[in-house]
Amino acid sequence: MSSLPQILFLLVLGASGYILYKRISYLRQTILLGKPLARNDRPRERWKTMALVAFGQKKMFKRVGPALLHLIIYVSFVVINLEVLEFIIDGLAGTHRIFAPFLAGFYTLAMNVFEVLALGVLISCVAFLVRRNGMKVPRLSSAELKGWPKLDANLILWIEIVLMLAILTMNASDQLLAYRGVEGYIPLGGLWISSSLQGLFDGLSSSTLLLVERGAWWFHILGILGFAIYVTYSKHLHIFLAFPNTWYANLEPQGKIPNMEVVTQEVKSMLGLQATPEPTDQADIGRFGAKDVPDLSWVQVMNAFSCTECGRCTAECPANLTGKKLSPRKIMMDTRDRAEEISRANAAGKDGVNDGKSLLGDYISQEEINACTSCNACVEACPVNIDPLSIILELRRYTAMEESGSPAQWNAMFQNIETSFAPWKFPPTDRFNWAAKVNQEDTKPTTNE
Repeated sequence: MSSLPQILFLLVLGASGYILYKRISYLRQTILLGKPLARNDRPRERWKTMALVAFGQKKMFKRVGPALLHLIIYVSFVVINLEVLEFIIDGLAGTHRIFAPFLAGFYTLAMNVFEVLALGVLISCVAFLVRRNGMKVPRLSSAELKGWPKLDANLILWIEIVLMLAILTMNASDQLLAYRGVEGYIPLGGLWISSSLQGLFDGLSSSTLLLVERGAWWFHILGILGFAIYVTYSKHLHIFLAFPNTWYANLEPQGKIPNMEVVTQEVKSMLGLQATPEPTDQADIGRFGAKDVPDLSWVQVMNAFSCTECGRCTAECPANLTGKKLSPRKIMMDTRDRAEEISRANAAGKDGVNDGKSLLGDYISQEEINACTSCNACVEACPVNIDPLSIILELRRYTAMEESGSPAQWNAMFQNIETSFAPWKFPPTDRFNWAAKVNQEDTKPTTNE
């Protein structure tokens, strides 16, 4: 019977690991629905970007208040979860606070640091709950956040609050058992935060207190494992994807729009700048622009799964601010939803791509993509270097080049550029007539009245 807790822990750990493995495999397959794209150049710059933006949260501090609260949660997530290693060893070996005898006073200091951070997480999560549900911040109460996105955001905050309370409850009851001399429990010489909670449990018998401590221990480790699984279904997947997302981010200047290689070669051939390319089968060329998720690159799909739905992109979008339908956050959410729809259908043995739906039309409308001014405000605002503009441009390319569905004014401009090499409808020979007219005006003799 004494080994039963260890067997249960091993089963729980194994089941959690298996579920995580299956979910991570599913996410990988979904992200790889996108086309191949090589993004391994300039590795030193990429490591630097990841260190500053993902680890250092450089772009978060454009809004100092929320950034500080987020930093507390982020640091606590990294530091407190170091204790998970001890939880796992204790669970498998049947020990209790296995590191305490070896680390002595440093162990007590570490526990106190963990508790201070846990208190910081409690305060930060309560502040975020009030801010999200009470203050009605516009970017946190938009239409695309109704239903599951809003519930998801609140759930994660409540889960973090409950997990932090479990830590403090476990430590408070643990130290009361140690002071009573219960075998296996080690006095740590005073814990700053949990000691204030000991009065809540002081009247309990040792057997009841043992149930409280063990219950809190199991609740915390099960909560951590459950949290790890839940994150893979949540917008909080950015906790992990922020790092590869910033590493594979576009390092080119934000105003640089990449050309389509096939079109570039054709134009250079027409202008005599290179030899005429070999005839290419239409199937090899593929689609101009993007109509559905498989037409995007895998990096763009990963961008969608890295989005935490914070809305900073939409809050900075000039089109959205002037009442247009465009919301860069919705673009990313729609891309992720469509990718998951395709992946689920493929997993069920169906053809998820040819299901009669597409990203453009069924999820994202032409009105949305036409409202974009290509200003890159959304790209600049994103805390983890997500690029909604790249998806919008690909959807617009498809609309213009495959469907000729751009607005009439745009089509007139495209035709003028094609025939006159300028947006205006006059021949290139007349391009500098304005200069000649200005010159005539300047050379006219002036008369004095």
